[in-house]
Amino acid sequence: MGKKILCCLVGLLCLFSLEGQNEIRIKGLVTDSVSGEPLPYVSIIVKGTTTGAATDLDGRFSLTVPSSASGKMLEVSYLGYSTKQVPLKSGQSLSIQLAPTGIALNEVVVKPGRERYRRRDNPAVAFVKNVIERRDANDPRNHDYYSYDRYQKMVFAMNDYKPKKREDGKTGKFDFLVDFIDTLDVGTTILPISEKEHFETVYYRKEPHSEKRLVKGDKSAGVDEVFSRDGIQQFLNEAFREVDIFRNNIPLFLQRFVSPLSSLGPTFYKYYLMDTLEIDGQKCMDLGFVPFNSESFGFTGHLYVTLDSTYFVRRVLLNVPKDINLNFVSHMTIDQTFRREPDGTRLITKDDIRVNFKLSEKSKGMFAQRLIVYSNHSFEPDTAQLAIFEQPAPSITLKEAYTQTDKFWEENRPQEGRRRNPNTVDKLMAKLRSIPIFYVTEKIVTILVSGYVPATKDEANNKFEFGPMNTTISGNAIEGARFRVGGTTTPQFHKRLTLDGFAAYGVRDKKMKYDALVEYSFIDRKQYRKEFPMHSIRFEYMYDINKLGQQYMYTSKDNFLLAIRRKRDTRATYLRKAELTYTREHYNGISYSAVLRNKREYATPYAVFDRINADGSLTSLDHYDMTELELNFRYGYNEKFYQTRNNRIPITFDAWIFNLSHVMGWKGFLGSSYNYQRTDIGLQKRLWFSAFGYTDIILKAGKVWTKVPYPLLILPNANLSYTIQPEAYTNMNAMEFINDEYASWDVTYYMNGLLLNRIPLIKKLKWREVFCFRGLWGHLSDKNNPAKSTGLFAFPEGSMTLGKAPYMEASVGIENIFKFLRLDYVWRLNYRDNPDIQTHGVRCTMRIQF
Repeated sequence: MGKKILCCLVGLLCLFSLEGQNEIRIKGLVTDSVSGEPLPYVSIIVKGTTTGAATDLDGRFSLTVPSSASGKMLEVSYLGYSTKQVPLKSGQSLSIQLAPTGIALNEVVVKPGRERYRRRDNPAVAFVKNVIERRDANDPRNHDYYSYDRYQKMVFAMNDYKPKKREDGKTGKFDFLVDFIDTLDVGTTILPISEKEHFETVYYRKEPHSEKRLVKGDKSAGVDEVFSRDGIQQFLNEAFREVDIFRNNIPLFLQRFVSPLSSLGPTFYKYYLMDTLEIDGQKCMDLGFVPFNSESFGFTGHLYVTLDSTYFVRRVLLNVPKDINLNFVSHMTIDQTFRREPDGTRLITKDDIRVNFKLSEKSKGMFAQRLIVYSNHSFEPDTAQLAIFEQPAPSITLKEAYTQTDKFWEENRPQEGRRRNPNTVDKLMAKLRSIPIFYVTEKIVTILVSGYVPATKDEANNKFEFGPMNTTISGNAIEGARFRVGGTTTPQFHKRLTLDGFAAYGVRDKKMKYDALVEYSFIDRKQYRKEFPMHSIRFEYMYDINKLGQQYMYTSKDNFLLAIRRKRDTRATYLRKAELTYTREHYNGISYSAVLRNKREYATPYAVFDRINADGSLTSLDHYDMTELELNFRYGYNEKFYQTRNNRIPITFDAWIFNLSHVMGWKGFLGSSYNYQRTDIGLQKRLWFSAFGYTDIILKAGKVWTKVPYPLLILPNANLSYTIQPEAYTNMNAMEFINDEYASWDVTYYMNGLLLNRIPLIKKLKWREVFCFRGLWGHLSDKNNPAKSTGLFAFPEGSMTLGKAPYMEASVGIENIFKFLRLDYVWRLNYRDNPDIQTHGVRCTMRIQF
């Protein structure tokens, strides 16, 4: 029996050996024919069979086929590229270059990092300069009027999705997901988890300049419904901007890429005249291009330009270099097509962006597509078009836009936007929410994102929400542990009326604090009280601790993350305040408000109100009173921000921001203790330097014109936490300096890895450099100096005035550590001998960015 078993085993080994000898192992690399960039997820199929594979992230593939397949053809296909057939041979290692769709090129392999490239006397450079010179001549916005229909579809999906069967053979809760799998053109399977469709008509007028959008349809479904619908759409519109290659810089993924048709292009890109081809019967030149530095924010790709005097661009194919310092994006293609009108006008017909997102190299990641199809172009104005220019809003949404029928979408959805799988994401979400574990998880994530807990399970009828939850427990040196509970009404309670407030209690000071707010909006609210544009009147009454010299401009002072501090924050008073506020925001970026404020500020042992008498003696006061009128003006045209219930989080700082405010009060008016006049002015802007990063600049100045005690003077914003806080001084103590006039600057330069990307090994980390220099020039006039004028409050111990030199600090930082962390090392450059200060230190912040 043993010999029989042994003979069987030997026989089986022989059979396996013979089987192995009848197989061919094929491996290879697939790249772009110009840039040499590897192409991931390329479909590799043995023609006439079902045997195949796909390339990995680095464009490599491996395939085992029977020896009988020798001599057959290997079919290589990829979206945006021509399918190529390669004969199979035993032991072959293939190097395959794919050319863009519809182009038959000779075998051209360019190695941009190795070859000798010259700009002078280069016909490709001369050719592209002609294209650049004529880029504005055929712009459709040269016409007096221009309109078109714009269909947009955005899809986010799990990439290369293949459902796994349970080993025990039993059915699982999520087995139905297989019914929602879709297939891309290249054969890759995806599971869509978010889908957004948008249909609008765009109207443009040259003089007076105006552009309006009439939204006729909008539908959205997916796992991202936990975020603000308008807020996430604002973010996606900014991240996936429409690409205009006829501009110098291309905004994309909240970065700036150098266009191949930029005036800077010939010094940034290498250009190659590849071959001639025909597009719709017209001869075109295939102009290939790659950046000189593959780590910089540019593209690789092809421009297809007509071979006539117009140098008309018929098609654009863009890719992102593999070595670029761009987070999460493992591969991206942009495919645009253009049509030429008889008068030479350039009309875009399609803008298709496809992206593979990955958190790590080993993950399959996410697939995203933003498809825009343009149609019904017209240069003739009609009555409806002329009327829409009278509307103040840049985007007008029809009432039925969010409830359009399936028939509407069937009529307006172009062929490119149709799915292979008819099962929609709406149906997927309905099935997922029927599973308790998914339903509960979604609710928890919604609470974490919004910060609020709905009072009822039925969202459609929920009229009140508790929160924000991140302020429930916090702490400071005066109150000790602080407990807070609050909430707000929703638009389901009333479209225009909002009630908001909180109650808080400090364990150490044993005082109850509170805030009550009533606001009436003259515009119906969709989700939030502060959504743009605001036009409201508000009354608020509060009693709370007031931390002097600490302004919380981008977060709540009760945020539990700020409880850990580098220094005790004892410089505080108690403040009772009543405010009546009128606010108006306009679509043109202008906003203004008027605030009538009555307040009483109470002294504490940490901030005493010791008034200096004429004879030099001190009189301790319990409080002082003020009634003020504050007027504010702001200009911020084309700002982009993500709207939450209580905050507007900037998406970009590209817009010019101008602020002007004046506060006035008169002694004796409604109990005011002093005359008070204060003016502040501010300017903010982000400056882009193309391939060299960008700089955020914040400039401010102000003056107190009257004689008032120190709580009403200018107290610079000190940052006592270990986090990076914009517009705050990192190594300054609260109330360290007191002024009645000031000028400040905050300049931060983000280099986007310009230096670190050139250091071997370090560049693999994709770190980015950040440099910051901020300062404050301040002055205290004699009338507000307690040492030279009577009737004022004596300064608290440790407070002083600035000398002739401004206060300055500088920092050097690295961001994008683990793709979300930024660390800064900060130096205080002067006034280093002041008592109880920090001269240097490390600060951090977290931000997810591309």
